[in-house]
Amino acid sequence: MTTRSCPCGLPAVYAECCGRYHAGAAAPSAEALMRSRYSAFVRLDAGYLLRTWHPRTRPGQLDLDPRMRWTGLEILDTSDGSAFHSTGTVTFRASYRGGSLHERSRFERVDGAWVYVDGEFLD
Repeated sequence: MTTRSCPCGLPAVYAECCGRYHAGAAAPSAEALMRSRYSAFVRLDAGYLLRTWHPRTRPGQLDLDPRMRWTGLEILDTSDGSAFHSTGTVTFRASYRGGSLHERSRFERVDGAWVYVDGEFLD
């Protein structure tokens, strides 16, 4: 078991945080899925990203650039997305070497599991 901290920014080691979702456990909320997807980008885990993408919006393949260096995730706002909802949004800022991405992502449940639908880039 690795003792490295999780890339998503929560105060837990990777294996006990996003690593368990990457290994097959279901994310319990839209925010947890967002954090685990960020960690998958950091770790270049295209398979996880595709598995957690809504079937109607998922690309056929995903080519991740290994030169991209993600440096941090900040959750700015969440709306719905808990165990009691079927949809949710997460607004976040993901920093990378040289800039940042500010997005409001939409999530839905498919067969009980949270999946990423799409996102709106913000200023």
